[in-house]
Amino acid sequence: MTLLSKNARVAGLLYIVASVIGAVRLIYIPEALFVHGDAAATANNIASHETLFRLGIVSGLLSAALFIFVTLALYRLLKEVDRELAVLMVILGSLMPVPIFFINSMTDAAALLFARGADFLSVIDKPQRDAFVRLFLNLHHQLDLANAIFWGLWLLPLGLLIYRSRFLPRFLGPWLMLECFAWLAFSFAGFLRPGSEDKVFTYSQPLMFAELATMFWLAIMGAKEKRLAATES
Repeated sequence: MTLLSKNARVAGLLYIVASVIGAVRLIYIPEALFVHGDAAATANNIASHETLFRLGIVSGLLSAALFIFVTLALYRLLKEVDRELAVLMVILGSLMPVPIFFINSMTDAAALLFARGADFLSVIDKPQRDAFVRLFLNLHHQLDLANAIFWGLWLLPLGLLIYRSRFLPRFLGPWLMLECFAWLAFSFAGFLRPGSEDKVFTYSQPLMFAELATMFWLAIMGAKEKRLAATES
């Protein structure tokens, strides 16, 4: 196995692990615990499954931390293609979104406090505490929508780097760049027409499979022997 292929596989494996862990909070927890339009049921679910909800908080933090290493591994793999683009990929892929993930964990922590009804919150009635739970979960979603801008933007330099690399399949590059616009549409839809982001997410699935294809290609197939042509299109 060449060093290039080894670097590609390391990046792919990190990418897969970070994505799977992150899916616990982004996908599984909302599906398992949140009841649309019913703040009381949602609060009760969180209180009854506190350990699971805490696991979701930890998974979000761990995934965000791992993504720093994902982008660094991709930087090591692709820096010889175009160093400036590789630096931009790291900035948009980790330095910008990771702090937002960590800040967003506070909204989950606040929702959990209200759901549990800690002693110092006894002065607040249960229906009001349930409403606060829903409020903080909604704020969490709004921050996710804002962060989705970076989930998309970092794919532009990544896609261009892969397209120009000559040691990874070129079709992955344009596919990733198209996925960028899917995430931007998801973010803007959520702010401009709240609730419509779910439809955008569903309709954008063919584009959003680009990251899955990329991470599994890197992890399983690695990279060809280095044949850089950084100045070629």
